[in-house]
Amino acid sequence: MTTCRQTAARMMAPGKGILAADESIATMSKRLQQTGVEPTAENRRRYRELLATAPGLSESVSGIIFCDETLRQTFSDGMPFAQAVTALGILPGIKVDTGAKPCPGLSGETITEGLDGLPARLAEYAQLGAAFAKWRAVFRITADTPSRGAIRANANALARYAAACQEAGLVPIVEPEVLMDGDHNRGVCRDITNEVHTAVRTELALFHVDLAGIVLKPNMVIEGEDYPRRSTPEEVAEITVAVLRSWPGDLAGVAFLSGGQSPERATANLEAMQAHRTPWPLTFSFGRALVSPALKAWRGDPGRVTEGQAALVERVTANGAAARLRTELKSA
Repeated sequence: MTTCRQTAARMMAPGKGILAADESIATMSKRLQQTGVEPTAENRRRYRELLATAPGLSESVSGIIFCDETLRQTFSDGMPFAQAVTALGILPGIKVDTGAKPCPGLSGETITEGLDGLPARLAEYAQLGAAFAKWRAVFRITADTPSRGAIRANANALARYAAACQEAGLVPIVEPEVLMDGDHNRGVCRDITNEVHTAVRTELALFHVDLAGIVLKPNMVIEGEDYPRRSTPEEVAEITVAVLRSWPGDLAGVAFLSGGQSPERATANLEAMQAHRTPWPLTFSFGRALVSPALKAWRGDPGRVTEGQAALVERVTANGAAARLRTELKSA
């Protein structure tokens, strides 16, 4: 368990965040196609290598989450991804859930699957060089959802996953995501997020998960994308931190997901969070908000690798600077 605590502390190093490059084969292929890139395994590999080898990435990124395919691939020089990333000063991670599937008995709701055979898979991933893992539970706000059943089932799965990770010596990223879909205001998002977090904390305690050895990856508390008024960064920060204050002080840290926000908005909200004093660091674990600009700049062209990496580094540096504000405010 000490190893998990030490790794979690490295993941939450001041001014650093976690890069989520763990899209499934289907999702990554779709995004490549939309950018005019042939969706082959080699192009997915080339794209992930482009991200991982961006100059100076380790200055603002402590870890990169990969999918199963990528962790089994190698850099162009033949070095396996996990070892190559580690050599660059970045912790390699792995997405271990198998996706959100329709939940029996709960029409329109999902349960994240992947628990069957998980301990054996975790042991193999650790052997391949992974230092941490990630599991995402999804909650959609409508007039009738999320239901208590969906919240409880997904919280239980998150806890069982987290306990299995710690037994395998991997730090679990616990990701309960309340989606932006809908026309609800941020107060509704606050209430649902709070209910979800309460259930997750309860289940983590029941499975004896060490909070100092996990990283929480929550949504920011914001209005639905169809709500007519957009919250300011200050409003998002205040209501989000208020929800998070229910987490104990021994939690290793919080690394927010971007959840479909624009890159600029996600960064502005993260920056506003730093004005609030909390017992744990607040940083980023963005996916689309970091990698989409890189993909658009690269477009599969070998001659545009530098442009793709520059687009990534620009966004990563901006978020690292936002997360670093906490350290600066403390020392001021």
